[in-house]
Amino acid sequence: MLHRKIADKVANHGYFVAVPDFFHGEPYNPENVSRSFDSWFKDHDPGKGIEIAKPIIEALKRKGASAVGFAGFCWGARTVTNLGKDKLIQASVLLHPSFITVDDIRGVEVPIAILGAEHDTIAPPKLINQFKEVLDAKHEIDSYVKIFANVSHGWTVKYDPNDPKAVEAAGEAHKVMINWFDKHLKK
Repeated sequence: MLHRKIADKVANHGYFVAVPDFFHGEPYNPENVSRSFDSWFKDHDPGKGIEIAKPIIEALKRKGASAVGFAGFCWGARTVTNLGKDKLIQASVLLHPSFITVDDIRGVEVPIAILGAEHDTIAPPKLINQFKEVLDAKHEIDSYVKIFANVSHGWTVKYDPNDPKAVEAAGEAHKVMINWFDKHLKK
């Protein structure tokens, strides 16, 4: 489970990290031919992720967190974007986002970093560049956008740990994410 290792990386930089199960123990499995993506998606709408995230944010703040950041990988990018629209968090990072539109990005009101992949059919570089144009026009919001070369959608969480180039590309993205949180959460 690489996402747990990513959480550990962030925690090693002094953060309290929560890893909510937005899928309720049912991540999409493309090998499960008895359940199509459309069927799974109906039960796992990313627009509903904010309902799960809000109580987590409230609990973190009750425990003394003065600032909260969220990273959204693929599906999770929609939840993080919605949290940023409502200013429920203080920093956001989207990694190989999906289910995000230019209008969604227009609504973001907190610092946001977007990390895209060169070979991504879900959030292709053209779309990531449109996000950058929108963010560049929002001078009041700090933003960072990067398209990583020679990687595909999911490269930050679904990489082969035995492939040095894949590990390096994922590690670079993780470092950008942590640096973004350091910049906007550690005051």
